[in-house]
Amino acid sequence: MRSRINISVVGCHAEGEIGDVIIGGVLPPAGETMMERMIAMERDHDHIRQLLICEPRGSVARHVNLIVPPISPGCVAGAIIMEPTEYPPMSGSNTICISTVLLETGMVPMQEPVTRFNLDMPGGVIEVTARCEDGKCESITFRNAPAFAAVLDGALEVEGHGTIPLDIAYGGMFFGIVDATALGFEVKPDEARDLAILGEKIRKAARDQFEVSHPDFPNVRGVSIVQFAMPFEGSGKVTRNSCIVAPGRSDRSPTGTGTSARMAVLEARGQMKAGDELIHASIIGSRFVGKILSVEQLGKRRVIIPQITGRAWISGQHSYLLDPDDPWPTGYMLADTWGVTPALKQNS
Repeated sequence: MRSRINISVVGCHAEGEIGDVIIGGVLPPAGETMMERMIAMERDHDHIRQLLICEPRGSVARHVNLIVPPISPGCVAGAIIMEPTEYPPMSGSNTICISTVLLETGMVPMQEPVTRFNLDMPGGVIEVTARCEDGKCESITFRNAPAFAAVLDGALEVEGHGTIPLDIAYGGMFFGIVDATALGFEVKPDEARDLAILGEKIRKAARDQFEVSHPDFPNVRGVSIVQFAMPFEGSGKVTRNSCIVAPGRSDRSPTGTGTSARMAVLEARGQMKAGDELIHASIIGSRFVGKILSVEQLGKRRVIIPQITGRAWISGQHSYLLDPDDPWPTGYMLADTWGVTPALKQNS
């Protein structure tokens, strides 16, 4: 057996969304901040993402997270999130997977019934509280980076659908939020393909028509994900949603950053306040519990500090090898599963 690499990965999913974690075989990229490391990973080492996410080793449904030494004081570890078409500064489901893997593999000592630690993420330091019993993480709660509404009731032109209202909010990446009911959806499993097709059409239109960027991270710009939101049922009640992850599929989890973005919009509209909860249900029925910890003024921005609670489960452990003669060292993408939206440039 010959191999150029040997990458160790722990398989994990958070409420149905895959967020596998690299624990060995990949050195940390250069950079003096986690954001700089994320940018360097995309610029200089994207073959790792392609190898593990593209076929034949991965799939469009997979996210992969690289554990790296932290830079910010007081953090136990850092992480870089790799998704099918981008490197987001933050992800809720991936944070829950990372935290669970760190604890259940012993990389971070587990204290029962509660373990607390900080993660160094490109989007900021994330405070994690894990509820643990008998060596298992029963749930992960994290204090997310500030979320804010960027556009309310924007007029979006979508071919075949005319003008539709669009909210845009940052919860770790920028979400375009649309009314699922007004577009004829109930957010049910049998609507998944239609949601994905329309979601990608809306995402591309939003990126063309609305210029949004993060004031602290100029490289974080444009709508990354479209959220089909059912009507808000009130604090503490279950509200369904589906977030369409590029290049076109429903997130299997309720999406932690999407829940943060939705709460920022609901707060901006006066429908939520500090202390209120949004119980978000995904298209498969899994749930995250979001809570607005506080509402603050950050410079010229009104922001919320979100908290997200969810669960993750380890699904296996894998060693990925690369035979020197393998004709697809960085994998491939086909339109039957990857859609027609271009992904990040692949190495030849």
